[in-house]
Amino acid sequence: MADSLDKRRLRAGIVGGGRGAFIGSVHRIAAELDGQAIVVAGAMSSDPKNAAASAAAWFLDRSYDSCEVMASAEKARADGIDFVIIATPNHLHCAVARAFLAAGIHVVCDKPLAFTVKEAEDLVRLVERSGRLFALTHNYTGYPAVREARERVRNGELGTIRKVQVEYLQDWLMQPLERTGNKQAEWRTDPARAGLSGCVGDIGTHAESLLEFVSGLRIESLCAELTSFVDGRRLDDDASMLLRLENGAKGTLLCSQVACGEENDLRIRVYGTKGGIEWHQQQPNTLIFKPEGKPWQMLRTGQGYLSAAARSATRTPAGHPEGYLEAFATLYREFITDIRRAARGESPAGSYPDVHDGLRGVRFIEKAVESARRGAQWVDLPA
Repeated sequence: MADSLDKRRLRAGIVGGGRGAFIGSVHRIAAELDGQAIVVAGAMSSDPKNAAASAAAWFLDRSYDSCEVMASAEKARADGIDFVIIATPNHLHCAVARAFLAAGIHVVCDKPLAFTVKEAEDLVRLVERSGRLFALTHNYTGYPAVREARERVRNGELGTIRKVQVEYLQDWLMQPLERTGNKQAEWRTDPARAGLSGCVGDIGTHAESLLEFVSGLRIESLCAELTSFVDGRRLDDDASMLLRLENGAKGTLLCSQVACGEENDLRIRVYGTKGGIEWHQQQPNTLIFKPEGKPWQMLRTGQGYLSAAARSATRTPAGHPEGYLEAFATLYREFITDIRRAARGESPAGSYPDVHDGLRGVRFIEKAVESARRGAQWVDLPA
C-alpha cells in the first residue's frame, strides 16, 4: 500500500459542490493544484440529475446519487478513492463524514465541522477510533504570510502577547438575497441547514481559527452581541465580541456580512511586549512587523529572510501574488503528504486544522450564541 501511494496521484471523491456551488470548484482546484491528487468520483447533489450533470461537467469517472452508496462502492473498488471532500451545507457534514470514516476513507471537510456540539464530539471519537486522517478547511491558515506570523509569535519576537484583534467583514448579505432564489444565501440563512448562527458560523469561525492559529492562545471566555440587521432574517448577519485569552491577553473579534463596501476583508493584529504584527487577507503577500522602538518592517512572501514554514507554503517567486486558492491548496498538499506518511506507518506532520480544531469551532459558535441570548454576558469556552 505504501509503495502504491508513493508512486501515484491520490484519488479523491467529493460530496456536494455541484453546479451553482462556488466552494466545490475551489476544493477541486486546491486538491489538484500541486499534481498530487485528482478528483475521480462524486455525489455532487441530492438531485440525481444535477449530480450526474455536475460530475459530467468535471469529467469524473464515477457519479453517485448518495454519499452512502458512494462510500460503500468506493471501499469495494481496487481503485477506490483515498480521501473524500465534504462540500455540502453544514447540516450534512456529520452524516457524510460518518459514512466515509466507516468505510476507512480519509476525510477533508468544509467548516464548520458539524451542526451541533454533540455531533462534533461524536465525530472526534469516531475519527480517533477509525485511525483515519481528518482535515478541516480553515484555508486562511495556509497563507505563507500567516505561517510567518505564527512563527514569529512562536519564536518570541513579539514577547508576551497582550492583545489580539481579528475581523472578517463582507457586504454580500446586505440585502435579503435569500428571498431572490440565491442558493448560497438561502441555506446560509436557514437555521435548518446552517445551524445556530449565520455570520458567526460562516465567517466568524474563520476569524476564531486564525486568531488561535497565529497567536497560539486559546479563547477562554467571550462576550458576544449578535444582530440580524436585515428584516426577517432568521440568523445573525453581524457580530461583535470581546475575548479573554488563556494567558491573560485580551481580544476582539468582529464579523459582518452587511458591512457596505467590504468584500472579504479578513485581517488580524497581534500585539506583544516586544512588537506587533498585522496581516490583511486582501494584501496577502505582505506581513507588517512592528518591533518596539524601531521602524515598521514590510515583510514580503517569496523572500529568503522568511521562516522555513513560510517558504514551504510559497509556490511563486517574490512579487507574484499568493492567493486564496494557493492557501487552500497548501492544506491539501500537507494532508495528502500525511496520507502517504500514514501508509508508511509514520505520524502526521501537517499544520492543517483537524477534527479537534473543528470541535473547538462548533463550541465557539454555540457559546457566541449563548452569550448573545443572555444579553451579551460573559461565557466560558471549554478547552
